[in-house]
Amino acid sequence: MDKRKRLQLFVKRALDISASALLLILLSPLMGLIALLVWLYLGPPIFFRQERPGLGGKPFTLIKFRTMLERYDQEGNLLPDAERLTPFGQFLRSTSLDELPELWNVLKGEMSLVGPRPLLMRYLPRYTPEQARRHLVKPGITGWAQIHGRNALTWEERFRLDVYYVDHWSLWLDIKILWRTLWIVLRREGINQPGEATMQEFMGTQKASPDSLSMEETSNSQKER
Repeated sequence: MDKRKRLQLFVKRALDISASALLLILLSPLMGLIALLVWLYLGPPIFFRQERPGLGGKPFTLIKFRTMLERYDQEGNLLPDAERLTPFGQFLRSTSLDELPELWNVLKGEMSLVGPRPLLMRYLPRYTPEQARRHLVKPGITGWAQIHGRNALTWEERFRLDVYYVDHWSLWLDIKILWRTLWIVLRREGINQPGEATMQEFMGTQKASPDSLSMEETSNSQKER
C-alpha cells in the first residue's frame, strides 16, 4: 500500500470517529425516543444484536434497533420476516432509523460510515472468491450498492457493486456516497426485494452449466453478426 493510500485511510478513520461521535451526541434525543417506541410497540429487548463479518471476515456484534416481533412457530422456529415485521418496524427500516445504533460500531472501529453492508456469517463459505473480496474493507452503514438500488438489487448485482467500491475506493467516492444516501433515504427507495418483506437469503451464486454457456456464446455470436 502506497503512502497516499495510507494517508487516505488515516483520514477516513479520523472522519469516522469524529462524525460518529458527533452524531451520537446530536441524535441521542431521537435515539432515546426511538428506543422508547420500540419498547412500547415491540417490547424488550430494544436492540437487535447479531454477529456479522467485518474486515477480513472477522466477526463483530452488530447493533440495530429491533424492527420485528419475536414470534415462533410450534417447533420453536422464528416465523418468516413478513409475519414478524410490524408497520412501525417497516417505518424504521424505510427511513433507516433502525441503523442509527450502528454509529457505535463505527466509533469502535468495527465499521465505517461507508463500505459494503455487513451481511450474515453463514454467507462467508457461499461467496465466490471474487465476491469474498468485499471483506477487504470495513463494512459500512451505507455503501456503493446502497445508492444503486439498495435491497431491490439481486445478490450478484449487489456483490459486484461492493467489489467495485473495494477497487475504486477514495475519500471523494465516500463523500459522494454519503451525499446520495441522504437522497435515497428521503425517497425511501429500494427498501426490500420485489415481493419480499426484506431480502431473500443468499444461497450462493449458481455456476452456469457448459450447455448454458454454449447457448450463450452462440446467442452472442449471432448478435455480433
